[in-house]
Amino acid sequence: MRKTVLLIWLLASFSTAVWADKAFDSLLNVLDQTIQKHETYVVQRESRIRHLNELARGVVFNSVEHYNLNNQLFKEYKSFVCDSAILYLNENIQIAEALKDRERQVESKLLLSLLLSASGMYTESIDVLDMVKRSEVSSQLLPEYYSCFGHVYGELGFYTQDKTLAKKYWNIAETYKDSLYAILPPQSEEFLLMREDRLREQHLYAEALKINDLRLSQVESGTPQYALVTYHRSLIYKYSNDSINEKKNLCLSAISDIRSAIKDHASLWMLAQLLYEDGHIEQAYRYMRFSWNATKFYNARLRSWQSADALSLIDKTYQAMIEKQNARLEQNLLLITALLLLLVVALGYIYRQMKKLRLARNHLQVANGQLKELNEELRQMNDCLTFTNAELSESDQIKEEYIARFIKLCSTYINRLDTYRRMVNKKISAGQIADLLRITRSQDALDEELEELYANFDTAFLHLFPDFVRKFNSLLQDDEHISLKKDELLNTELRIFALIRLGIEDSSQIAEFLRYSVNTIYNYRAKVKNKAYSRDDFEEKVKKIR
Repeated sequence: MRKTVLLIWLLASFSTAVWADKAFDSLLNVLDQTIQKHETYVVQRESRIRHLNELARGVVFNSVEHYNLNNQLFKEYKSFVCDSAILYLNENIQIAEALKDRERQVESKLLLSLLLSASGMYTESIDVLDMVKRSEVSSQLLPEYYSCFGHVYGELGFYTQDKTLAKKYWNIAETYKDSLYAILPPQSEEFLLMREDRLREQHLYAEALKINDLRLSQVESGTPQYALVTYHRSLIYKYSNDSINEKKNLCLSAISDIRSAIKDHASLWMLAQLLYEDGHIEQAYRYMRFSWNATKFYNARLRSWQSADALSLIDKTYQAMIEKQNARLEQNLLLITALLLLLVVALGYIYRQMKKLRLARNHLQVANGQLKELNEELRQMNDCLTFTNAELSESDQIKEEYIARFIKLCSTYINRLDTYRRMVNKKISAGQIADLLRITRSQDALDEELEELYANFDTAFLHLFPDFVRKFNSLLQDDEHISLKKDELLNTELRIFALIRLGIEDSSQIAEFLRYSVNTIYNYRAKVKNKAYSRDDFEEKVKKIR
């Protein structure tokens, strides 16, 4: 009876194993077909990205609409091209700052920190997190805040070689994960994932599988979420030593990654490692090569580090192929010995010729390199000389214009002073002291002189820089342009920056010329800079107006 039961059990186990192997082989066939069509899925994602970019070009940059479109572009690039995803998050931080929207600033910084840590840029991720104050984080963003800290310090603890530092990082990560676990809704995906991870770490694999079953029931096959859930499922089977189910779920995850045009995936190269260990070298080589190309396209250093060990698979595969070729060569050695001798002689001759050619080519490359360097130095010197000549020419033009104006004004003011002298002399001689006092007490004459002085200045300046007002306005935000009144050449704000363009940057000198207080001039400068697209280098750009 016992023998019969044992035989039945063995047959059942064998049948189950055979069925599992066939199911896995079928999945591998689906994976191969999916890899062949991977360009189709990439084109679909790129089409979505182009559409979003077209929509973004049609809205104002510093607007909520542009922010939301950038968020969609970030989601498209997040697992597609790492650098582009970072770019759009940085743009959103700028937009949120321009909108003075603290909530969106914090949201974008947290997303950026999580992406940086997921890409292996841990220092940069922590730097971004340090920019976020805990008091600025709303209750809606608090889970993301804790998640960022938990992820970056968890990654540091995993990859740090120093055991003391690793323990410190793990403790920090666990503290934030505990805080996150305490505030997450029990039915949320994040809560279920954390629950599953903890059960797996406690070796409670059956309970972890139940949580994973629940997560799996909430996602659709072929989506990024499905790829992630099946990847986590493979980890449960890995630690419970169920190799066939581990490979099966890695295969499912890889298929969903490729169909979603995800370039940031670990499932395929992990599957390749397992296939290599099982002796399926050619298949493992194809998967590893495809995965490595996707990793390079995604351009995140963490994935390169993670797959560095797996890259040895390529070398081992190559060595295996060489060994097979050597075996075939040994079998046919007697047949090709005579031809080989002739070939060696021919190769020796060819090698000598190639050596001469290579030497000549190297000399030529060196000469070309030196010539390129000299040409580049000459180009830089010419550019520098051209720029210097332009500045000298402009400086001479300014000097000539203002010297001529200065001489003319001096002559005019000497004549007016002489006329004023004769008038004063005449009034005194006539005993009209009261009239003279009334004239000297009046501000009208001074105002007229100042008005004429500023008109002369405006005319001379605009003669030198006729497009100054238009180019100045182009540095300001669209709704902050300066509009001049009728018959007005420049106003006070424009005169201040006209003087800065002429090299007079000291606020006290500007205040003395325009007859304002230094504080007023400072306020004018700050007010205009606040209207600019770029406040930090606004005055430098004004100095470069031609």
